Amino acid sequence: MRGLAFLIALTVVLSATPASASADGPGDGSDATPHLPPPTGRHAVGTTSLHLTDTTRPDPWVPAARRELMVSLFYPAAPARGPKKQYMTPAESAAVLEEGGLTTVPPDTLATVRTNAVVDARPVGRRHGLPLVVLSPGYKRPRATLSTLAEDLSSHGYVVAVVDHTHENVATTFPDGRVAPCASCEVLHDPAFWQKLGEGRAADVSFVLDQLTGPLRHHRGANLVDASRIAMGGHSAGGASSLEAARADARIRAAINVDGLVSTPVPEPGMSQPVMLLGRQDNFAPGAPSAKSWADTWPLLTGWKRWLVVAGMAHPSFTDIGVIGAQLGLEFGEVSGERGAAITRAYVRAFFDLHLRGVPQPLLDRPSASYPEVSLVERSS
Repeated sequence: MRGLAFLIALTVVLSATPASASADGPGDGSDATPHLPPPTGRHAVGTTSLHLTDTTRPDPWVPAARRELMVSLFYPAAPARGPKKQYMTPAESAAVLEEGGLTTVPPDTLATVRTNAVVDARPVGRRHGLPLVVLSPGYKRPRATLSTLAEDLSSHGYVVAVVDHTHENVATTFPDGRVAPCASCEVLHDPAFWQKLGEGRAADVSFVLDQLTGPLRHHRGANLVDASRIAMGGHSAGGASSLEAARADARIRAAINVDGLVSTPVPEPGMSQPVMLLGRQDNFAPGAPSAKSWADTWPLLTGWKRWLVVAGMAHPSFTDIGVIGAQLGLEFGEVSGERGAAITRAYVRAFFDLHLRGVPQPLLDRPSASYPEVSLVERSS
């Protein structure tokens, strides 16, 4: 529903006030094309797309087909000129807009977003020496919506694999031009559905890890991965699925759930990997509508753990939707799109720096004057 609200508001912004966008732009004759914020690390960012097929597993939503996935791989790169990554394909953009019932917005609107990652740029970094982070998007959302976070992590020396979970996204475009629709959207979304989705995403991630540390070990970008330092994070359903994946695959050393309701309980005896829960204050602080799912999960997290909430942020604020919407004149909650991105990047990177690099992170232990919006609800001793 929040995605639909975003798209409806986006229609108003684009169709009702086209002049205001240029008036708020740079004022030098350049256009006001939406763009991702620049990464904050010292490295340039390269990217490549991977089309992977698991020949051993049927697709959970279309059993007659083998499971096919598209993965965007981001990595630290040498500074280079070249084509930047296309944010979405026109078909994916059109599907996102169609989901909102929007017919007045050009169907390629979301395909025009400017990114920072250079396609197939030369990787830099010690061979097989960099930590790997896997990111999983929210239900129905394309993997593109986590690009701001992925680019930033890569600029700080991470390899990042962002997975499109086919048939759980409104559209996934394959290299031969086929577009997979959201087959799961036609299924009753009861508790059994969410359990199936979580288990399927865990299987997707394990397969991606098998490929990146096996057959693709010497592929561009993957050749930087240290297979002993792997973690996962995600937004919404992707965040909840990160816990599922970490329980299923011991290679995942730590997991982050960003603003995701944990609809499938963590089974006994729980999980020992480090976990961070980061969400909206109005939805995940004690007593808020979805806090019970985190409170029920908390005792079963037996390792290092943090429960953090952010005041003034909305569900899209943790993703590119917050940034892109703000550039088009739309704000979510009280925190601006750029600020929401900065908060998300800082806390997610701190978690991975601590658990994959062993670098102490006071940011995760106490309130920060730099990020007064963030409150620590619970922590391990």
